[in-house]
Amino acid sequence: MTQIPTADPVPTTETGDGTSETPAPARSVLLSRPGAVEGDGPDAGVAAHYGDPLREQRLLVEGLAVVDLSHRGVVTVTGPDRLSWLHSITTQHLTGLPPHESRESLVLSPKGHIEHDLHLVDDGTTTWITTEPGAAAALVSWLDSMRFMLRVEVADVSADWAVLGEPSGAEAQDGELLAWRDPWPGPVGDTAAYGPVEGHPAQGRAWREVLVPVADLEAAVGDRDLAGSWAAEALRVAAWRPRMGFETDHRTIAHEVDWLRTAIHLHKGCYRGQETVARVHNLGRPPRRLVFLHLDGSGHTLPAQGAPVLLGERQVGQLTSVARHHEDGPIGLALVKRNTALDATLVAGGVSASQTEVVAP
Repeated sequence: MTQIPTADPVPTTETGDGTSETPAPARSVLLSRPGAVEGDGPDAGVAAHYGDPLREQRLLVEGLAVVDLSHRGVVTVTGPDRLSWLHSITTQHLTGLPPHESRESLVLSPKGHIEHDLHLVDDGTTTWITTEPGAAAALVSWLDSMRFMLRVEVADVSADWAVLGEPSGAEAQDGELLAWRDPWPGPVGDTAAYGPVEGHPAQGRAWREVLVPVADLEAAVGDRDLAGSWAAEALRVAAWRPRMGFETDHRTIAHEVDWLRTAIHLHKGCYRGQETVARVHNLGRPPRRLVFLHLDGSGHTLPAQGAPVLLGERQVGQLTSVARHHEDGPIGLALVKRNTALDATLVAGGVSASQTEVVAP
């Protein structure tokens, strides 16, 4: 499956012949469970499914299953200045964040392009951040470069901590430390929505990431059913929820994928990339917009992530995510040019696709 290039590539290591290679992801102990089929690309190292992805989706919706997300990176920030410091260098309002209250925040480039998506929760002494697979080392390196004289310490603890995804209505499990509750679709704080507020398909969505020690991963799952990343991704796509490295490339700004609604505070003071956020919000419209696609399911295969999206013979965008939903069938998300007509039938990777507006033209 082709992946859209991210702003921050997975760290590489030097080999003996002078070339570099990407380290193989650690394989989850849960891949030993019956029926487990390992994912690929950014979701390698955990199960794509356990034999029946559609049943796994239904179990997730019913709150009866848990998803192995132990390939996600985990970063800790400690020290008395941690929240005010993170507030000053990322996009969300974090000063005075109460313990156990979740936030999502972005790290932007100086030109406002998205570099990192931070799932963040503080326990009163430590700020815990989970990141996309392979992104923790680059995030820690950048954070360390921004410490200056402040009283903060940053650590990559991905080798010691794992993440489990589950509906947030589920009861807390014995031994769990902390959970990040997904604020999507918000809106959160002083922000703006580039898609619908009322009637958003993710209204009422309940999802969280539970942090557990790697050594306790199997015990934390217990006898609950497991769902794979395919099931979780299908529910994410159906919720129009952007994901770093899928709905983003090296030039994505938050307005294009409606990420202001949960990750950006519009009046919190200066941070890197703020000028672009303010300028586009106040003076213009983003050059691209996210659309939800219903894909023709008459064939046996789905188009690949990264496939071109065509209007007639002209490419107007790119397929960013694709999935099979247990009710809606083949679905996807795509970034298209802003002026693409909403009533146009598009073709994604050779498959006919009808649009639903996510970000307004």
